Amino acid sequence: MLKVENLKKKFIRYNAKKQKEEFYADNGISFEAHEGEIIGILGPNGAGKTTLLRMIAGILEPTEGTIEFDGKNYSKNEIEIKKSIAYLSGNTKIYNTLTTYELLKMCAEIYEVDKKTIDKRIKTIAKELDMESFLYNRIANLSTGQTQRVNIARCLVHNPKYYILDEATSGLDIISSQVILDFIKSEKKRGKAILYSTHYMEEAENICDYVIMINKGVIIKEGTPEEIKNSTKKTNLRDAFFTLIGGKDDEK
Repeated sequence: MLKVENLKKKFIRYNAKKQKEEFYADNGISFEAHEGEIIGILGPNGAGKTTLLRMIAGILEPTEGTIEFDGKNYSKNEIEIKKSIAYLSGNTKIYNTLTTYELLKMCAEIYEVDKKTIDKRIKTIAKELDMESFLYNRIANLSTGQTQRVNIARCLVHNPKYYILDEATSGLDIISSQVILDFIKSEKKRGKAILYSTHYMEEAENICDYVIMINKGVIIKEGTPEEIKNSTKKTNLRDAFFTLIGGKDDEK
């Protein structure tokens, strides 16, 4: 189980008068994620989603709060935790001079996957993500959707227990998006715990078991999609979100 408690991240910025001021990108975020569960982290750009996921992935250090994976924290178990997670950032760059296979093999070796099983593991992933037709093509020659599938594939060669996915389908065509969403659903059935950040409300409504809505760094609503729709008397999560923030999109 992943347990996040009272997580805060403070930054310094300059205001219009060029004066320094402190602000919280995330301010008091708490939740749990269990095996076989997809948790949707929803909100507009600038809401604090990416900062939250970077803290959970061990890339940023929280200003306050705790993060535990199966009762273990980063301060004493960083390597062990990072071997158990897959983190996908929306702007991750990958080596485009390599073929898909070469990149996945390199990542498997970094994670110390048994050399006897690497080839089988790569081919299994390629089939699940519909990558067989370009497994031996150079990444530089792939489409945006194909490249994103490779990006996801390199996160899971080590068979992680936890997935932390930030805007995994952003900017993709409908076919590539569906391949990725189907894969996420299949990993849920395998008992994986998945954090899925997106601003596509319809997408989250389709795949998430539980939803955490964030705006301006705080949780404004959480629950199952049905619970949130019922409590706001709306038929979809998009309208529910706008109701919760006062009827307008706060995205900047």
